[in-house]
Amino acid sequence: MKFIKRLLILATGCIFLGVGTIFGFYQYVKPELPDVATLKNVELQTPMQVFSADGKLISQFGEKRRIPLSLDAIPPQMLHAFIATEDSRYYEHPGIDPIGIARAAIVVAVSGSAKQGASTITQQLARNFFLTNEKKIMRKVKEIFIAIHIEQLLSKEEILELYLNKIYLGYRAYGVGAAAQVYFGKEVNQLTLGEIAVIAGLPKAPSTMNPLYSIDRATTRRNVVLSRMFDEGYISQAELDQARSEPIVARYHGAEIELSAPYFAERARAWMIERYGEDAYTSGMRIYTTVDPKLQQAAQTAAINNLLSYDQRHGYRGAVATLWQPKQAAWPSEKIIEHLRQQPGYGTLQAAVVTAVDGKSAQVMTKDGAQHTLAWDGMKWARRYMTDERQSAAPTTAAEILAPGEQIWVEQREQDWGLSQVPDANTAFVAVSPQNGAVKAMVGGFNFVHSKFNRATQSVRQVGSGIKPFIYSAALDKGMTLATLVNDAPINRWDESMGTAWRPKNSPPTYNGPTRLRLGLAQSKNVMAVRVLQNVGLDDAISYLTRFGFKREDLPRAEAIALGAGSLTPLEMAQGFSVFANGGYYVEPYFIERVEDAYGNLIYQANPNQVCDTECQRGQQQAGNTVTASKAVLQGIAISEQELSDNGSADAEQAPRYAPQVISEQNAFLIREMLESNIWGGGDWRHGTGWNGTGWRGQVLKRRDIGGKTGTTNDSKDAWYSGFGPNIVATAWVGFDDHSRNLGRTSWNNNLDKEQISGAESGAKTAQPAWVSFMEQALVDVPIQRKQLPDGIIQVRIDRDTGKLSNRTDFSSMFEYFEKGTEPTETASESGAGGIFEADSSDELF
Repeated sequence: MKFIKRLLILATGCIFLGVGTIFGFYQYVKPELPDVATLKNVELQTPMQVFSADGKLISQFGEKRRIPLSLDAIPPQMLHAFIATEDSRYYEHPGIDPIGIARAAIVVAVSGSAKQGASTITQQLARNFFLTNEKKIMRKVKEIFIAIHIEQLLSKEEILELYLNKIYLGYRAYGVGAAAQVYFGKEVNQLTLGEIAVIAGLPKAPSTMNPLYSIDRATTRRNVVLSRMFDEGYISQAELDQARSEPIVARYHGAEIELSAPYFAERARAWMIERYGEDAYTSGMRIYTTVDPKLQQAAQTAAINNLLSYDQRHGYRGAVATLWQPKQAAWPSEKIIEHLRQQPGYGTLQAAVVTAVDGKSAQVMTKDGAQHTLAWDGMKWARRYMTDERQSAAPTTAAEILAPGEQIWVEQREQDWGLSQVPDANTAFVAVSPQNGAVKAMVGGFNFVHSKFNRATQSVRQVGSGIKPFIYSAALDKGMTLATLVNDAPINRWDESMGTAWRPKNSPPTYNGPTRLRLGLAQSKNVMAVRVLQNVGLDDAISYLTRFGFKREDLPRAEAIALGAGSLTPLEMAQGFSVFANGGYYVEPYFIERVEDAYGNLIYQANPNQVCDTECQRGQQQAGNTVTASKAVLQGIAISEQELSDNGSADAEQAPRYAPQVISEQNAFLIREMLESNIWGGGDWRHGTGWNGTGWRGQVLKRRDIGGKTGTTNDSKDAWYSGFGPNIVATAWVGFDDHSRNLGRTSWNNNLDKEQISGAESGAKTAQPAWVSFMEQALVDVPIQRKQLPDGIIQVRIDRDTGKLSNRTDFSSMFEYFEKGTEPTETASESGAGGIFEADSSDELF
């Protein structure tokens, strides 16, 4: 009895000692224990995603791949696989498994180090959220106490859901949802039992047991998981055998990008980081942009194909590299493929190696090991590049262009392959909605991988004649009309500030004498633009241009501004042309439509300025509302940025925001008329009075509801085209990032189409084809809009030569639009119509 009594006393003492030890450990580590209550409101680190307006994935940012799932969305077999493998007594223990701890303690006692874990699922969750993976006793003690706290705070289901969404499973995949996508490209509910077992086996060693690292190790581990599931009664013998017999078919699946708009994605990323900070990368927020997939694809194709066409008509600059010389042995296929796989790809351009040349064709190999034939039609363009101004004669054989062993660029064109090259020049394209400024499409350059610089929003370039519509708008505001005569004659004036004569010239240098304003803009007459500016006044013109959102510091105080000396971005140009397209309202471009958190809750909604035209304003007035900012700029009233932002609304976040009207509806209509003439010209070709505008290439669209303006800077350093169609405005730009280079000219080449033969590059030749190609797709299903005359616009018959009223009905006269009160009052005389023009004050000659 004494022995039993002493044994009981010893046992009691050991219990008290153990409890005391545990209590002591707890008091020791208590200050370092985290607040596990934060798990109640935990936000899992999920990548930030960028989408198009209709929900197509554009890009994903953030190092960690995670697809948060509720426990109900995870298949029961997945739950059983993890429980059987990681913690078979999960539903029985209070967060720690005494049997597992005892086993680990024995290992520590024997080996002297913590070589074996005893972590339950709850302990693993504690470690993943609050601790490191170092194998130290003190870390294990903290893990135990945290796990117990977690079990007291959360239910078993909540713990399991957090665990399956948090655990690292290799290749930057966190959680079972991401792992299913990364390894198998599937949703979790689409996985087979074998695939589930592969994923459930990853926590032991995610970096080395995943199927991308080692199929053998992944297979062995999968079979262990399946055996544990069978032992625990979760699957039958038949299911076990079937799953074991399945081969593991896995490959890396990146984010499924549905729309290529990398410059848009980068703009959205920068906006998010500026607004929400670096935490946005792991916030799981979903950013819905304004990009329209159809228009983006059209812009991408139009801009890049146009740039490649420009580059190719200037000649072939030769191979990227020569892998073997003519007298050397050719590389074996394996070596060629290994080399090509290390080369980048730029959109449709792929690296290739020439393997054979014969007559007027060549054989090339691409990185997939496939052999392709380059037919003559795909390489005959390749005259040798000499300078930006000169190209060699057209080649006659493939051997003049290519040689075996050369690394080149190729692209697939429908079913055929052709020779290509990475262009030296670059491009930008942007399309916006003139009704609210939503950016519908944007191309910031040839290729985002090649250069991340966004030329659509960041490249400030001289705009050439693209500035003229804004100068002419100021002239209309000063009282000039579409029939006003301006002298199209050379200017020769001494500039005292420069000490030289200033002689602006037309391009081409032809002059027509007194010419109506409509023709002057449509045909981009330089000397007329200078005289129009002089009539407006330089300071007044610059102030007027700021109405369109142009920065005063980008507008030089010199008459050369009429020829495009001002510098703007393509987006600013599209923004300015939107004022003409929408009836005179300034809308600020925007890119982000809304932002949702990881759970789909709306956390940001754009509230852009919207056009409120005359009909809209009447409706607002009937409803008792006012549009305070709408007329402010038009009436010359100074208003603050805050007033423009709020538009008189008590709650600017909820109430509609109306765009300020910066020019009159009548002024915008008359400018659109001139811009339409830039494409369609005018006159009567049957009687020799017909004429074309500089944008005549747009006639191929066969629409009378489009208009635009070319722009070419000095020495053809920049080529522009900006214009509008129904509910869309777009700007195209082509030029070199290196300002010392110009776009040059091309010489005659029988291998090129007529459009691409000799001549200097210009806005019409170099940029407008991209605009035309885009509009062809953008307007394919859009009905042609009938012309609608604003209140106060009238039509009168005028004499073509004098701009005065005409009583004649033959080809010498035409109908012209005027703002009521500005129409001519004097009738052209019989002798003056079509005869010698006598300039006097009544002739409105400037």
